[in-house]
Amino acid sequence: MDSNRGQGGIQLLLAAEQEAQHIVNAARNAKLARLKQAKEEAEKEAAEFRARLEAEFQRKVAESSGDSGSNVKRLEQETEAKIHHLKSEADRISHDVVQMLLKYVTTVKS
Repeated sequence: MDSNRGQGGIQLLLAAEQEAQHIVNAARNAKLARLKQAKEEAEKEAAEFRARLEAEFQRKVAESSGDSGSNVKRLEQETEAKIHHLKSEADRISHDVVQMLLKYVTTVKS
């Protein structure tokens, strides 16, 4: 009878060990599934964040492109105005400069 009871105790221990192994495996699988889910959620959040930053960057590029076009136009107008001013000044004083050069070229120093 003791051997039956001993045999039954061993069978009980083996069954308990198998049940414990099933519980550990289930917990391990649940942990792996949760880690995979967390990784997917993190990747999704990162992609959304990246898309939001990219959209903001593109918006700023578009704004600055519009501004640069107006800046280019403004700079071209300023340049044209300066060129016109320099030409008018050159026309105004060219006769005096020619006279001064002729005076220095024709004057002989001893």
